[in-house]
Amino acid sequence: MTTRIMKLRLLYITLLISAIATAQSKEKDTLNTEVINVVKAFNPSVSDAFKITRNPKLEQDSIVKHKSFTYKIFSVPVASTFKPKQGVFVGLKPNRLKSIYNNFISAGFGNNNTPLVEAFVHSNTSGNNDFGAFLNIISSDGGINNSVLDDAYSDVKFDAYYKQYQDNFDWQINSGVRFQKYNWYGISPLISSPSSDIIASINPKQSYFNFYAGGKIDYFNSAFQGTTFEYNFLSDDYDTSENYIYTTPKFAFPISSEYLVTTVSLGYLDGKFNRGFNDVSPISYQFFNVGFHPNLEVLRKDLSFNLGVKLYYSSATAGQEESKFFAYPNITASYKINSGTLTAFAGVTGDLIQNTYNDFVNENNFVSPTLNIKRTDQQYNAYFGIKGIQNNINYQLKASYKSEKNKALFVLNPVKEINLTNRAYEFGNSFDVVYDDVNTFTFTAEAEVNFSKQLDFGGDLTVNSYSVSNQQEAWNLPKLKASVFAKYTYKKWFAKTMIYIVGERKGQISHQFPTFDITTPNIVSNTAYVDLNINGGYNFSDRLTAFAKFNNILGENYQDFTNFEVQGFQALAGITYKFDF
Repeated sequence: MTTRIMKLRLLYITLLISAIATAQSKEKDTLNTEVINVVKAFNPSVSDAFKITRNPKLEQDSIVKHKSFTYKIFSVPVASTFKPKQGVFVGLKPNRLKSIYNNFISAGFGNNNTPLVEAFVHSNTSGNNDFGAFLNIISSDGGINNSVLDDAYSDVKFDAYYKQYQDNFDWQINSGVRFQKYNWYGISPLISSPSSDIIASINPKQSYFNFYAGGKIDYFNSAFQGTTFEYNFLSDDYDTSENYIYTTPKFAFPISSEYLVTTVSLGYLDGKFNRGFNDVSPISYQFFNVGFHPNLEVLRKDLSFNLGVKLYYSSATAGQEESKFFAYPNITASYKINSGTLTAFAGVTGDLIQNTYNDFVNENNFVSPTLNIKRTDQQYNAYFGIKGIQNNINYQLKASYKSEKNKALFVLNPVKEINLTNRAYEFGNSFDVVYDDVNTFTFTAEAEVNFSKQLDFGGDLTVNSYSVSNQQEAWNLPKLKASVFAKYTYKKWFAKTMIYIVGERKGQISHQFPTFDITTPNIVSNTAYVDLNINGGYNFSDRLTAFAKFNNILGENYQDFTNFEVQGFQALAGITYKFDF
């Protein structure tokens, strides 16, 4: 028996030693550490997030089986004299939030027979789409004191759109029309006391019809980022027509931790004026511009900059500018100096600007339908500045120097010899477009103070210095522009004050004889002006608001453009009603 026990002990010891030896001979796992350098600050977006599975699938082996156990409750009575107090209902004072409505209609009327109608409505058939329309109508009988011709105007605009939201992309289409009527009422002072027959023979009305359509599509998580498309058509009472088509597909390609964003631009413009100012032959123009704009966007913690160029090939029809290549820098940078409260920025950019008749009409309603359309070569625009926010004050300071070839300038057409066969725009009362090489130094300062929840105020200042090559002056461009505003709300009342200050501008007037000889132009000064405006109103409810607008309160009959005085004091009042379908 003893011998058998000894053998069992010897076998047990042998097995134990073998197990220990086997365990010690197993290779140990090691974990190597590495340093990971983050070269780009993480800037999350919605597309970076992942969906959490609502019903996760669990592996059965990972569920720990609970041990079974039993328990018993050992009840012990506790003596207590506590009696809960009976609850009492307490009414809460409602704190109703202001309702927000998606649609509105405004109607008003002012002096000089000025009606105003404005409306916006939109709806959807599901949560993935939206469609709507916008209407704006305003007109006036004029009422300018020194005008001997009709100075009425009207402007009617209608827009409609449809939007669709998909999982991987969104798209939108829109279209609209615009009708404008203006009068060339600014007869040149070189015409002294025109006869009633001459005045009666002038029909200074000019009408513009504008149709536009377009759309855009935005792709997510794709190299093709989307594109925009625009079509614009303009015609007037003098058989002018212009078509402009423009599209900009956009692409993005990852390069290391950055993105190379590339935009391709395609633009086609053609138009025709029925005749020139001195020539009965029609004026036609045609441009086709192809652009390639690669940009490398680099983002760091406090520094961001863009390295890019803009390359164009622009072709033009015979008689216009020559076809050629253009290249421009597109370099911008910004640096957060003080945790985002102070940022410095700088850049050198440039661009090819395709001027159109439609752009000139929107900037100056009194141009003649006899223009020469060219491109503007903005060779570079170098700027630097700072912006920030401190103690509820938002501010920005910026200085820039810009060099432009063929910059468009508005200058008065000369007065032709007076006779009954003159066209309505030949009385020194319409503008031509001339082009010159212009260098511009600009300093701008902006500030806004959030004084309280009820009061905000601020303003901006722009100072320009122009250097021209061929023209005597930078016609109709101000050297000083400034504005000051204040917004105040008190309970249901609201008010806003705007003061516009525009410095002196230079213009010229001249006389043209039947031989087409033009007298030496006289340089005239359009004096500086101050325009004070006050808008305000009262909210009867979340739906109904009464408003009033008072413009040019000082009543100055200043000239916005040479020979064209503006209306004096203007007052308009009305109501706005908001609603939902």
